[in-house]
Amino acid sequence: MAEEHATNEGAPVTDERETELLASVPDGLLIGGEWRPAEDGKTLAVSDPSTGEVVKTIASASVADGKAALDAAVEAFPSWAATPARERAELLRRAYDLLQERKEEFALLMTIEMGKPLAEARGEVVYGGEFVRWFSEEAARIQGRYGANPEGTGRMIVSQHPVGPCYLITPWNFPLAMATRKIAPALAAGCTVVIKPAALTPLTTLYFAKLLEDAGLPAGVVNVVTTKASGPVSEEIIRDPRLRKLSFTGSTPVGQQLLEQAAGGVLRTSMELGGNAPFVVFDDADLDKAVDGALLAKFRNIGQACTAANRFIVHRSVADEFARRVTERVKAMKIGRGTEDGVQIGPLIDDRAVAKASELVKDAVGRGADLRTGGNPIDGPGTFYEPTVVTGVKPGSEILREEIFGPVLAIVPFDDEDEAVRLANDTEYGLVSYVFTENLARGQRMIERLETGMMGLNMGVVSNAAAPFGGWKMSGLGREGGAEGIHEYLQTKYTLTPNPF
Repeated sequence: MAEEHATNEGAPVTDERETELLASVPDGLLIGGEWRPAEDGKTLAVSDPSTGEVVKTIASASVADGKAALDAAVEAFPSWAATPARERAELLRRAYDLLQERKEEFALLMTIEMGKPLAEARGEVVYGGEFVRWFSEEAARIQGRYGANPEGTGRMIVSQHPVGPCYLITPWNFPLAMATRKIAPALAAGCTVVIKPAALTPLTTLYFAKLLEDAGLPAGVVNVVTTKASGPVSEEIIRDPRLRKLSFTGSTPVGQQLLEQAAGGVLRTSMELGGNAPFVVFDDADLDKAVDGALLAKFRNIGQACTAANRFIVHRSVADEFARRVTERVKAMKIGRGTEDGVQIGPLIDDRAVAKASELVKDAVGRGADLRTGGNPIDGPGTFYEPTVVTGVKPGSEILREEIFGPVLAIVPFDDEDEAVRLANDTEYGLVSYVFTENLARGQRMIERLETGMMGLNMGVVSNAAAPFGGWKMSGLGREGGAEGIHEYLQTKYTLTPNPF
């Protein structure tokens, strides 16, 4: 471990509170309101990435279990779709209130299974909870329209209806927020769901499903399948003609495979896929704001976010000073298990994530980049990688093409605005961009010129439950959150009636 980083070596790994919490998390599949083991008895081990130790063993669903979960969602759909919007809204609001009561439990659970610092996990409880509260309010605001046709021969009624049973696939990096961002609009719209959380971090979703039961959710409206056999289980559900909607958050290659499977049933799809976010700092930027924004955009969630800034494109006149300031801050970051006070950098999710970060940094340095700090895996238990800064990254470096998904800040200099735009748009992805400039006109130009579905202008974090989250190009289809989010789970019907006069 590099000497300049503060650490928490020797900190206790577990305590009685953690043991009690883990024991309270269901270890079965939730199908039709019943918690049950996998049909073939198979199990899945969940580990703490800060230690590598197994913390809980849960059921691993078979293809038959996936079908049973869809059966339950199909059976529950007519009744749930007919439930008054106000009742659906009030149930979601009860769930939100329960989540606030149990916020410390959810935060600790996420830190155990995913590794993020406890302070960030608490922030995710707030963020994830906002989707539940937002869509509880949207449930009663599903609207249509009525009016005469232009010819005056009839009356047009446009109405919205729940799309039907949905299959939701969530990633490992935000175990609560990715579940609530999909479940809440689906329930608000009147849909039933089968949700499959990532095998690396399934415990938070199981615990949230238990909370929904406590809030009074009817049996079969939400079904949870945890599994090691993700491909076969998902394909069987997706190809079932009774499924009407697929929502996935994860990598672009997996999203492409799922889209091919969904094409057979002409499913409604929402795809929140990979990113390669540019973080552009112009010569007129407020460097204090830019550095603060950079640390948020890069190191939040240990860099393991699709919204994480991937390429720091900095004007040559301020690149050295920007690098000096961020390096000073990064060197002071405390590394350790997320439950310990002051920790800013927890473990990466697994060995593969560490290997990827290491390979990308080695490739950049091998091509001529300057390693300012970090750049090494950390020996010992857990899957830790030093927070890293590399400057002067050369064209063709893998780190500029691939999503890093780790605590590595890579800086590329530029000379003028057109070059900055070219570098920022030089990727197949288009999820989010960040721009720091004090020039209002330049900021407006960046809004129109950068090819991303979201943008932070002098802001290092853009996510908000009231805003439409999603990307352009290979970063996905559809939107989650905002007024747009509930429409992903609704379908439109137009009815023509005779002129009543």
